[in-house]
Amino acid sequence: MKSITAFAFYSLKEMVRGGRAYYAWLVCLGVLIWIGVAGFQEQLLHGHIVSNMRDPVPWGVFIGTYAFLVGVAAAAMALAVPGYVYHWKPIKDIVVLGEIIAISAVIMAILFVMADLGRPERFWHLIPFLGKPNIPYSMIAMNVLILNGYLVLNVVIVFYFLYCSYADRPYNKPFFMTLMLLSIPAAISIHTTTAFIFNVLPARPYWNSAILVPRFIATALCAGPALMVLAFQALRKAANINIREEALQKIAEMMVIVLFVNLLLFFAEVVTEFRSATAHTVHMQYYFTGLEGHVDLVGWSWFGASCNVLAFLLLLIAKTRRNPITMNLACVLVFIGVFIEKGVGLVLPGFTPGALGGFYEYFPSRQELMICVGIFGVGTLVFTLLSKAAIPLTFSEPLEWDDQLRAEGSPKVAYRPDAVEP
Repeated sequence: MKSITAFAFYSLKEMVRGGRAYYAWLVCLGVLIWIGVAGFQEQLLHGHIVSNMRDPVPWGVFIGTYAFLVGVAAAAMALAVPGYVYHWKPIKDIVVLGEIIAISAVIMAILFVMADLGRPERFWHLIPFLGKPNIPYSMIAMNVLILNGYLVLNVVIVFYFLYCSYADRPYNKPFFMTLMLLSIPAAISIHTTTAFIFNVLPARPYWNSAILVPRFIATALCAGPALMVLAFQALRKAANINIREEALQKIAEMMVIVLFVNLLLFFAEVVTEFRSATAHTVHMQYYFTGLEGHVDLVGWSWFGASCNVLAFLLLLIAKTRRNPITMNLACVLVFIGVFIEKGVGLVLPGFTPGALGGFYEYFPSRQELMICVGIFGVGTLVFTLLSKAAIPLTFSEPLEWDDQLRAEGSPKVAYRPDAVEP
């Protein structure tokens, strides 16, 4: 317990230690969080009437972003498979950072669900034994249970790995490998249950498709790795850590394959709907071509699809994939394209037109956008603080353990000799 306490104090010390740029970054994130708190306080005071969600469209930007972030969290398995199943060292070195991104994404996803609840203080009804979550019949309750379990699993993996690095002792391989291998089906399950929330609703034909589950998993393995490539490069530059270029290239190569699968599934869905020309085609028509003069989402649909196609071409060609500028551009395009596909193109067309044929054009209100900014600020802050504590333990060389270091209570590891203070 003494060792764990020392590890906790060491981690807190690392989180608050830094230069002017680091403190300026924390202040910026604090401002974003304050904006979100102000918006959420106004929503709590007046209710959801301050949002633009109404009976025809009861799910808006909160649920759309939640579905997107669950996919980002699930993408940690894209590193776990090559890193700990095939033991490829360039990826293995950064798996912990991928798990930290997963933790941040799950926390943001949970916060978006809390923001969407009309009475967030009643969330305890979804907790087993305290409330009545109606498991396994309720897909929402199942998703909450699995999502929180996935969060706990990732926290345990990161904490155990970093603690063993701090204590300068080898980790228990059977225990750690069991956790790491368990995280792979757990990552798939959180997105599968999220897809089930949508596609088990027969009254919403736009979502009532078995192909929605593989589409969710495919988009997860596109957007998550894209964010990881961008985040890892930012950390490499800020902290001067040795994240190998071949690791980033391998992630980009995996993205090409999964992005092709995602485009294929999306194209199959579009062709099926338009060629069938049934009464249910109106939702796809509304999204891609507009319906009865309502064209608010048409620009979003084509822009999102164009981003995904262009990103696929940039990553498919080896020359542009290996170029840092075009590779980063492709990652940004993937992130935007998948966000539009799941955050806009999934939720809103499913409600429009409504069951009675009416149209309600939804656009998030000022308070909704403020809450979104605050939640993204919280997630970025979590990633920043956890990465700040993890980097010295993950990318470091052993120090000689002499009496002076022991007296100062220093950890047995430190920054690489050529590293610069982050």
